[in-house]
Amino acid sequence: MSDTKQKILNAAERLFADQGYSATSLRQIIAVAGVNLASVHYHFGSKDELLYELILRKASPVNQKRMELLDRYEARYAPAPVPPEMVLEAFLTPMAEAAERNRQFVRVMGRLIAEGLLPAIIEKNFQPVVGRFMGALKKAFPELPDEDFEWRVRFMQGALAHTMCGHGMTGDFLSRVGHLSRFVVGGFRAPAVIPLEVER
Repeated sequence: MSDTKQKILNAAERLFADQGYSATSLRQIIAVAGVNLASVHYHFGSKDELLYELILRKASPVNQKRMELLDRYEARYAPAPVPPEMVLEAFLTPMAEAAERNRQFVRVMGRLIAEGLLPAIIEKNFQPVVGRFMGALKKAFPELPDEDFEWRVRFMQGALAHTMCGHGMTGDFLSRVGHLSRFVVGGFRAPAVIPLEVER
């Protein structure tokens, strides 16, 4: 990666962490990076693409480690499904380790969650990984109806966002995701919802 591109990414990460994506202009980024506007357009094309590349810079190594761990656990437990605790360990631990190394990036993700930008980022950058892990988690709970499973995934996503980026959270990130994993597995193991019959 060129030095100029690295400077732009570093400046954008700091500004997004401090004041959010929407409140940060390209002019602010180039001022902090010490480059001209043409450099941003040359390397990224737009502010949106700059954000996506910033996410990928940190997320790609995490996702690679996640896939390696899940591959290892699938080989270990085959032909049975991977236990849900191990699926979550493969998904959460690399993220927690990366968060400990770069708390500024955690603040960036917190800002993106607050601004409602995370769903689009996941759709663009994380679908293959998310799809693989949700498939492994569904195999661990084959008796759970699809609707129940989808609701529990949504609740897990909210709890994960709060665990990683919520205000007032204590403890290191590995400790946090340990608590989260136990909570989530308990939620997935809860009995399926039985619709109540409405009296007429």
